[in-house]
Amino acid sequence: MHSISKLLMRAIVNIHNEEILARKYRIRLRRIDTPESSMPYGKEAKEELIRLVVEKSLKVLIFDEDRYGRCVGDIYCNGVFVQERMLKKGLVWRYGANDKRPELEKWEKDARDKRIGLWASANPEKPWEWRKNCREQR
Repeated sequence: MHSISKLLMRAIVNIHNEEILARKYRIRLRRIDTPESSMPYGKEAKEELIRLVVEKSLKVLIFDEDRYGRCVGDIYCNGVFVQERMLKKGLVWRYGANDKRPELEKWEKDARDKRIGLWASANPEKPWEWRKNCREQR
């Protein structure tokens, strides 16, 4: 199972003007879910995320760890909230009914209303339903 919200990164720490490769981290972007690579807009979502974060200095706020051992957090790149950008471009779904941040719902609704990205389709398939269907077909 692959999703662009599972991002592989290298953490660079600057200590006394020396860069040290700390380790690789798998980051799950908090409160969004992305189309799988074989789903409509999966490739576009992955390309946009790569464009936003690869080889850039990131601020990652970790809130939890998921059942697969990935860190779950928010990512900022040059002051840009990555989840906000992905929602506004219509490339991801807001995920998590108990999220207390109304702006996530607003950003998704704005993209839906404008029929941007995956919202150009009348009824885009949710990635969590797609994954469930794939498991049931095995």
